[in-house]
Amino acid sequence: MLIKIYPENPNEKIIQQVVEVLKKGGIIIYPTDTVYGLGCDITNPKAIERICKIRGIKPEKANFSFVCYDLRHISDYTKPIDNETYRILKKALPGPFTFIFNANKNVPKLLSSNKKTVGIRVPNNTIARTIVQLLGNPIISTSIHDDDEIIEYSTDPELIHEKYEAMVDLVIDGGYGDNEPSTIVDCSLGEFEIIRQGKGKLDQFL
Repeated sequence: MLIKIYPENPNEKIIQQVVEVLKKGGIIIYPTDTVYGLGCDITNPKAIERICKIRGIKPEKANFSFVCYDLRHISDYTKPIDNETYRILKKALPGPFTFIFNANKNVPKLLSSNKKTVGIRVPNNTIARTIVQLLGNPIISTSIHDDDEIIEYSTDPELIHEKYEAMVDLVIDGGYGDNEPSTIVDCSLGEFEIIRQGKGKLDQFL
């Protein structure tokens, strides 16, 4: 199913339909402030397994991001963050970044592994954040990749729907996506190390 949601002013009734799909273990494709993402409810192990199957990876090998509404959920999945790091996060988020932190004991339960780190996203996209807000907890997410070797990420929601409609429960058309992913920043050693330079420019917040 493909549904249209306008990012400037998302219809809350339609967003609630998305949330109900997630609560039932459904898989969605949704827009972010960077590329389109494949997501499910973080509390549903079977849904996480479905995403892993779509991506062709084992849960213990998966490097999924946890998409949060704001910084409040981060401490549920990470070890304590120092004040200076938190100050930077408050300035940089919502934004096109994935911050990697040391994971606490809640994360292995979700992904059936001994994961030491976890990636946190708070995208600057009203659709994505409203979904998480109404759901009441983060969603697990991974980027939608394109088969084209030149165009790495799929940007057209209608084409994404054509490709994935048999594999997912819902595709949100929130307009054309970006072709540049988030900037991945490793904070697990107490410093900010850029693992992948993407859309986000961290220098302006340091």
